[in-house]
Amino acid sequence: MAQEAMDLITQAMSSPWLYAALFTFAIFDALLPVVPSETAVITAGVFAATVGPHLVPIIAAAAAGAMIGDHVSYGLGRRYGSRFVDRMPEQGRQRKAFLWAEKALLRRGGMALVVARYIPGGRAAVTLTTGAIRFPIKTFVLYDALAAVSWAVYCSLVGYLGGAAFEDHPLYGVALGVTLALTLTVLIEVARARLST
Repeated sequence: MAQEAMDLITQAMSSPWLYAALFTFAIFDALLPVVPSETAVITAGVFAATVGPHLVPIIAAAAAGAMIGDHVSYGLGRRYGSRFVDRMPEQGRQRKAFLWAEKALLRRGGMALVVARYIPGGRAAVTLTTGAIRFPIKTFVLYDALAAVSWAVYCSLVGYLGGAAFEDHPLYGVALGVTLALTLTVLIEVARARLST
């Protein structure tokens, strides 16, 4: 049974549709943070080290999808952001996320976009907020490109390292890659919390 599952995953990872799937996951992750785009890119990176897909197209598909998703989120924030914010409960979690994102953007400018890329839920909050507060589009495009490309390179290489470490057991490579990504996320959250106090 486990071997059948592994064969199915290997087949999916060597499909030319893999790049389209990564692109699509990265788009939707901007709007629905539950979409596992980071895990998908890490997994593709693992298999790039062992059975097949090429690393550069993985990075390109993930970065392009992330940028498009972020721009859609920015546009939604610009058009509907004030309505969303007005409907949020005063002490609700969404309002707190919006206020955190607004504060981060005002204090750190475009670098908040880059940092938010590595915080769970941060990407959606910050990209919507950039539109809602009418953050300058030229600055948004520049920093969003930096965020999307750095994220795609990071996830792909973390996966690739995991795949290279466990060539005969790709699922161990996926586990290592996801663990490394989660560890970095926790470290960023701890640093962010300390800097904001």
